[in-house]
Amino acid sequence: MRQAPEPSQGLSLPARAAAIAALVGLDRITKLWAVRWLKPKAIVSVCPFFQFVYVENTGMAFGLGRHRNDFFLILSTALLLALFYLQKIWARKNFWIQIGLLLIISGALGNILDRIIYGHVVDFLDLQVMSHAIFNVFNVADSCVSVGAVCLGIGILKDDAGEKRYRQNAS
Repeated sequence: MRQAPEPSQGLSLPARAAAIAALVGLDRITKLWAVRWLKPKAIVSVCPFFQFVYVENTGMAFGLGRHRNDFFLILSTALLLALFYLQKIWARKNFWIQIGLLLIISGALGNILDRIIYGHVVDFLDLQVMSHAIFNVFNVADSCVSVGAVCLGIGILKDDAGEKRYRQNAS
């Protein structure tokens, strides 16, 4: 089994750019599908716990801030710039941090493009248990942000633990 790169190696800039382009491309393709195919149907049940539901989201997570697309476009762009800065200064941090930032950047870019192109974010994935939604309707970009946040958290914890061990061994 292949090991994750050592912190000193880091992911190359071309590898990061290619991964971000691929994830944003996947997000764009799925949203284009949702707009063209799913929107006229509104809801398509796939199985008892999953359905496609076309939703135009002008707010943010959990339906907060509805009809504030311009505000969230500016906020998202500012946060994206901060993420690019973190990716630059943390370029050689552990693999989890690198992957976390890469996923969050990809998801943020995907949703920013929606806000620019459509004036809202296109959501269409709906998970349910016993006919009750587990999450709000979401999309590929949202999934990237969520998984990326978990990876970033793991990476920060691992990085902190590694630094503590280094300090203990140096004393």
